[in-house]
Amino acid sequence: MIRPYQPSDKSGLLKVFYLNTPKYFDKSEVDDFEEYLEHNADSYLTIEMNNSIVGGTGYYINENDNSGRITWIFFDPNFSGQGLGKQSVEYCLNLLGKDERVEIFIVTNSQLAYKFFEKFDYRIIRIEKNYWGDGLDLYEMEKSKE
Repeated sequence: MIRPYQPSDKSGLLKVFYLNTPKYFDKSEVDDFEEYLEHNADSYLTIEMNNSIVGGTGYYINENDNSGRITWIFFDPNFSGQGLGKQSVEYCLNLLGKDERVEIFIVTNSQLAYKFFEKFDYRIIRIEKNYWGDGLDLYEMEKSKE
């Protein structure tokens, strides 16, 4: 189930975040994630299965470039391959796509996740080595609004 974030979800989301560290996130990023939750709780989603938090994802509109962005998407590795990522991205794209301000979709991720976003027709527009942390490169990708 995908549902709006509630402050009581924070500890469960942090547990899942740490399950993805250091493979997908640098340990220094936890502070950024907590700050995101503090300031963007209204556009963060919690993903549950069997009444347990198994992941989350955020979305927002950057009015500087009229982009719809998906951010902080991660899942409990034990639930990998169950379609949660696909459902979450489709959910966010649907929400963002309804907003008239959005002209393009952008996502930033790493060399470990960019192939997943290619399945949604995102294409790489920029790569920056060691951006997120040692060995975690930035892959900035965009997708046309159809």
